[in-house]
Amino acid sequence: MTLSLRQRVGLELQRSLRKTDEQLHPLRTLFWECTLRCNMSCRHCGSDCKVQPEVKDMPAADFLKVIDSITPHVDPHKVFIIFSGGEALLRDDLEQVGLELYRREYPWGVVTNGFLLDQKRLDSLLASGMHSITVSLDGFEEQHNWMRRHPQSFERATQAIKLLTQQKDLLWDIVTCVNPRNYPHLKEFKEYLVSLGVPAWRLFSIFPMGRAAHDPELQLTDEQFRGILDFIKECRNSSEFGVRSSELHVSYACEGFLGEYEQRVRDHFFHCRSGVDVASIRCDGAISGCTSVRSHMDQGNIYKDDFWEVWQNRFQVMRNHSWAKKGQCKDCKVWRYCEGSGLHLYDDNGDLLICHYNRLKSGK
Repeated sequence: MTLSLRQRVGLELQRSLRKTDEQLHPLRTLFWECTLRCNMSCRHCGSDCKVQPEVKDMPAADFLKVIDSITPHVDPHKVFIIFSGGEALLRDDLEQVGLELYRREYPWGVVTNGFLLDQKRLDSLLASGMHSITVSLDGFEEQHNWMRRHPQSFERATQAIKLLTQQKDLLWDIVTCVNPRNYPHLKEFKEYLVSLGVPAWRLFSIFPMGRAAHDPELQLTDEQFRGILDFIKECRNSSEFGVRSSELHVSYACEGFLGEYEQRVRDHFFHCRSGVDVASIRCDGAISGCTSVRSHMDQGNIYKDDFWEVWQNRFQVMRNHSWAKKGQCKDCKVWRYCEGSGLHLYDDNGDLLICHYNRLKSGK
């Protein structure tokens, strides 16, 4: 795949900014995996969440204690807190935690399957200071319910989305995990989202972790993977660097270096930000980068370590990817810009499971 001159110039600038960020590692996003409980049993779940998981919910006081410990070191307005799970809305104290964050002037948001988001819950979340929300919708009813393994999942998620369209000051979007069942219907599904009034749509491909590691039905061919990016580029009316569609902003997820598609299918060049400006606190107290990174990259635990000390002095494995220059990456021509792809794509042995760049070359 050939990179244009403008892309190479942009990637060189991005590389310079990336090196500065790796040195300064300003904390900008903090995920709180507030529960591993879930009201569904999704086929692609990377965490393998259950109705009754072995790990109990983290007490709200423990999380807020960490927030208070980092507050002297950051500008709260510049650190976004995201509640994730499991299904975050299963916690009945989410509003209490959100209000405490609001009082400390931290913006916060929620990632949800939408099943529990009725008008009363939405009003409660907004009254507690919620800034943003992301709802998962994996295609039309048959495709979505198959993925989520719940017969009412599509109906409830769609009802939640219709409530969100009435909110003028809330940032929100829809995410879709693309798989062989919904792939043929992306164009029609886009029109459906437009008809609902959805402002932004992010598409993901499914990586083989958790339950998805053992379900070949979820994996796209290399040709289909390229097809997703061509579809997104068309939606964005992309020429060299892309022009947003006025009706629906469509983009590909943050994962993976995409070669010739860089900044044509999303608003930024690829950079795995896990451990650079993104951190997470898992349900068991583990301190890590984004919640998709496997546990062998955990850097500490809030129940025995000071979060800020860990953030400042550890995370070398995420801020210096030289260890990943091996195997298929060893002699790669785009290593300079990719540096081994997203860290969530590595197994427990530190081996890369999927290379998006190579998939695109194979999918031609």
